[in-house]
Amino acid sequence: MASKKENYQQSVKIPEPITFSAKTLQFISPKLASKYVAKLFATPIKHPTPKREHKMEHEAKKERLLISSIKKEVVIYEYGESKKKILLVHGWSGRGTQLSKIADSLLKIGYSTISFDGPAHGRSTGKTTNMLEFIDTVFEVNKKYGPFEAAIGHSLGSMTLVNAASRGFKTNAMVLIGSGDKIDDIIYDFTNKLGLKEKIGDSIKMGFDKIAMEDVNNYSASIAAEDVKIPALLFHDKNDLDSPLSSSENIHEKLKNSELIITEGLGHRKILGDDKVILKLIDFIKEYS
Repeated sequence: MASKKENYQQSVKIPEPITFSAKTLQFISPKLASKYVAKLFATPIKHPTPKREHKMEHEAKKERLLISSIKKEVVIYEYGESKKKILLVHGWSGRGTQLSKIADSLLKIGYSTISFDGPAHGRSTGKTTNMLEFIDTVFEVNKKYGPFEAAIGHSLGSMTLVNAASRGFKTNAMVLIGSGDKIDDIIYDFTNKLGLKEKIGDSIKMGFDKIAMEDVNNYSASIAAEDVKIPALLFHDKNDLDSPLSSSENIHEKLKNSELIITEGLGHRKILGDDKVILKLIDFIKEYS
């Protein structure tokens, strides 16, 4: 397991009834267990919108956009009015308003933001999703609302932006916060937390290979980064319990033009509201826009 899981771990505790169900199915039928866990893996948790995001949620202009390639509608948030637009992409189980403090800071210096509830997230349609659907969404959003001066991603959103950039998405600069990296790491961490055998992870990985019609590991951010020339600023916290620092280190190593800033004590989500992080982020965006 160590060879497939480089100290990747998620801070979200999986409820005991789900763990019990997965282990029971594994005992009865590994095939059924694989299907059950694959669906769990692809189903985001919808959290209530916290108070700090209410201002953005209420003031943003909201509309629905059909992503034809996946036959799902996503909710778009247009926040502020400016020709200088920044794209914001949230992470797994996040929302289009999750980067609200960053959006408010950008608004103050003359930028508007476009964000969205990812497929099967927030108010968007669907119950399950994956990063490929996030990538398709970025391209559709860019067609209608772009071009963007810069793009900012968090966690899965960062992985999405790197992959989109490697496939032709253009912007002047990218900010990647708390990014994940290797698809294998994420899959095997999930099955390990459920107490399942490695072969269940193997089966789930094979299922995603079929969806991607290629080795899904090709979508690992550090692999996609090899083809990205867009200037990028990366932030990652030493105490991130959802994605190891090595994820951003790997991506930084492969990007053509990047800087990595390592923080301490902010974890995976608090980093999104840190004043020092936001000031540095704004300086970087102003430099390239």
